[in-house]
This record gives sequence, structure tokens and C-alpha cells, in this order.
Amino acid sequence: MGKMEVPCLVEGGKASGGPPLGPAIGPTGIPIKSVVDMINNKTKEFKGLKVPVVVILDTDAKTFEVKVKTPMCSALLFKEAGVEKGTGKPGSEVTVDIPFDTVIRVTKMKRDSLNALSLKTAVKIVVGTCQSAGIKIDGKAPKQVQKDIEAGVYDEPLKE
Repeated sequence: MGKMEVPCLVEGGKASGGPPLGPAIGPTGIPIKSVVDMINNKTKEFKGLKVPVVVILDTDAKTFEVKVKTPMCSALLFKEAGVEKGTGKPGSEVTVDIPFDTVIRVTKMKRDSLNALSLKTAVKIVVGTCQSAGIKIDGKAPKQVQKDIEAGVYDEPLKE
């Protein structure tokens, strides 16, 4: 059989041997419990969130590898802010107000998947997500925070 990939979406720390993992991995002879244990260990920090995972199986060598991708930026923001979801009317409705430190924390969680060279640029991408989710930052609209970042207001927390 060789190498095969099993992509799936699991709740952080709560993968199980049921579908889609069990039926895909069972016939390969690779122990499903070992795969599930590794997924749960690697995703435990994302408890309560759906996490994209890819299990790479080498059926000849009977080995496997687990690659975890981070949850969507908006899901991380909502979890950090303690809300279920964003507003259906960004711009006119506010879901929640979060501190700038939370934006930095979420940015650092997503850093590897954001196409940005600097922390400052990566934070601006996350602030853009706040805009579309109706999340205020430090009591300000995200568009104002973008301007403040450009003006140097947040230079201190954005030092790398």
C-alpha cells in the first residue's frame, strides 16, 4: 500500500477510534490507539475547538506521523474571548471587546500559517479577522487599531 494520508477534523484532545480514523487506519495494521493517543496529545491545548489533523501512514513500515494544523483564527479569537461566535453584522454590531494582548496571543498560535514576515504584519491580519467578526480591541474598532499599529501606538508589545 505504501504511504497514505488521512485528513480529519477532531475536537482538541478528544479524537477517537471511530470514523473517520478507525475505518481508514484499522485495515493497515497500524495500532489505532497509538494514533489516537498521539493526536490527543498534540491537540490537547485546543480543547473545545475543532482542529484539522492529517495522519500520514506508512503501511509498509507500519509507522505513522501526525501533523496538526491550528484551528481557524476566528475560532481561536472566540475561544480566547469566551464567546460562541461572531456577529452576523460586523461594523454595526459588536460581539465582544478583547485586549490587544489577546490579539498577540492568537497571532502567535497562528504564526506558522499566516503569510507574514513580521509579528506586526501577522497581527494586522488577525485584527482584520476581528473586523469581520465584530470584535473590538481595547474598546476600539479594529480599523482604528490598524491605524494605531501603523502610527506606532503598539510598537512596544510588537517588539520581536
